[in-house]
Amino acid sequence: MSLPDPEKTEPSRVLRRMAFAGLVGSLAFVSACTVRPLYSSAPLSVSQASASAELALIAVKPVGSRSGQQVRNNLIFGFGRGAGEPASPAYSLNLGVTEAVESAALVQVGTNEDEPTAGSVTLTGNYTLSDAKSGVVIASGKRSITSSFDRPRQEFAAYRAQIDAENRAARELAEALQLSIAQDLARHGKAG
Repeated sequence: MSLPDPEKTEPSRVLRRMAFAGLVGSLAFVSACTVRPLYSSAPLSVSQASASAELALIAVKPVGSRSGQQVRNNLIFGFGRGAGEPASPAYSLNLGVTEAVESAALVQVGTNEDEPTAGSVTLTGNYTLSDAKSGVVIASGKRSITSSFDRPRQEFAAYRAQIDAENRAARELAEALQLSIAQDLARHGKAG
């Protein structure tokens, strides 16, 4: 029986020590990361309220178009969780909404008409969030949502399908803007 060769065991010890050091280092790195629900009731920072409470303090300025008004109404409902606009807002949201309606496809078979049978509505929302008292801009951004619809041959049905697509796009755009603004407020709360 012979003794183990020191040259063969030394590299395996080094590899084990390196693996252990890598494991300890990665655990230290992962422990520094924190995950927190965006809409939790926990404060954004030591001096801040929760994200839901912060969103409820946003006043949305009036918008000129029908689709813009739909987005605004959905934002007010989402920010206040159905409670309406705040009595004394801490933030002011300037919102601009543009709409583009396009014909998407020709699928008619066996007819001589060249009318489109599908369309899409694209709503684009630009926002600027500012402090209500000082007017300092906190965040700004842009989001777009596209909603498709079918264009039947009947004129009123085609019009109603387009309005329904606009309403659907407005609701989805408001949800996307609300999420983006909540993220902006969370970043602002950590910085401020």
